[in-house]
Amino acid sequence: MKDNFVSPLCYGGCMCSQSGCSSCGSYAGLMEQTAELLQTLRSAMYPNMFGCNLGNGARLRNAVADCVMRVLPDNYQEISDRLVDSLPDIKAALETDAQAGYEGDPAAISVEEIMLAYPGFEAISIYRIAHELYKMKVPILPRLMTEIAHRNTGIDIHPGATIGRYFFIDHGTGVVIGETTTIGDHVKLYQGVTLGAKSFPTNVDGTPVKGIKRHPDIGNNVVIYSGATILGGNTVIGDNCVIGGNVWLTESVEPGHTVYAAHAETRRRTIQ
Repeated sequence: MKDNFVSPLCYGGCMCSQSGCSSCGSYAGLMEQTAELLQTLRSAMYPNMFGCNLGNGARLRNAVADCVMRVLPDNYQEISDRLVDSLPDIKAALETDAQAGYEGDPAAISVEEIMLAYPGFEAISIYRIAHELYKMKVPILPRLMTEIAHRNTGIDIHPGATIGRYFFIDHGTGVVIGETTTIGDHVKLYQGVTLGAKSFPTNVDGTPVKGIKRHPDIGNNVVIYSGATILGGNTVIGDNCVIGGNVWLTESVEPGHTVYAAHAETRRRTIQ
C-alpha cells in the first residue's frame, strides 16, 4: 500500500490542480529558485548592495524566464521581459522607501544602513517585485516571494496589496498587510500592525468568497503604532491620521485625527 501511494508521486502521477503543473514534482525546488531570483533582481537594481549585477540583458532576462516558465509555460518570455523592464520603476519607488526609513528613524545613520540592515526594507523590496508579477496575473511566484520575505523578516505583505511611495516599516516583526489593502504615500507602520479582514461572505459550501474587498484603505501621511489592528474592507483611515498603539479599529477615521487606545479617544490633529 505504501509503495502504491509513493510511486505516482515520484514517477509522474500528478495530484496538483494548478494549470502550471505539467507533471507531479514540477514545482520541486521552486522556492529555492525563487529565492535565488529575488537575490538576482535585487542585485540588478543595487549591485553595490546585494551582489553582482547581471544588467538588464540576456543573462538577467534568462534568469527571470527560467523561473517564470515553471508556473506559466505559455507566455513566460513576455512576462519576464515586462518584469525586467519594470525594474527602474521598482528601484525608483524603493529609493523613496529607503529615504523614508532614514528620515523616519532617528537611530538610522544612513540610507545604506536602511537598505542593508532593516527588515522593513527587505520586505518592501521583495513586495514591490512580487506586486509587479501579481498585476500580470502570474500564479504562485508572487506568493512565494512574499513568503520568503515573511520567513526572513517576520513581515507578511500580500503581493496584491497596493502601497504608495515613501513607505516605512520600523522594526517590523508581526506586521500583516492583507491582499486588498491600499496604502497611500508617506505611511509609517510599527511592529505588530495588522491591516486585515473583519469578516467576509461565504459561498453555499461555506468557503469564503474570493475577489472582494476585505482590507482597509490607509490614506497619505499616516502613522500606525505598534500592535494596532485595523480591519475591514469598508474601513478608511483618512490622510494625516495617527493610530495609537494597540488600537482596535473596524470603523473609518476622518482625516487629521489621532486615535488613542487607552481612553478610546479620537481627537483632531493640528497639521503644521
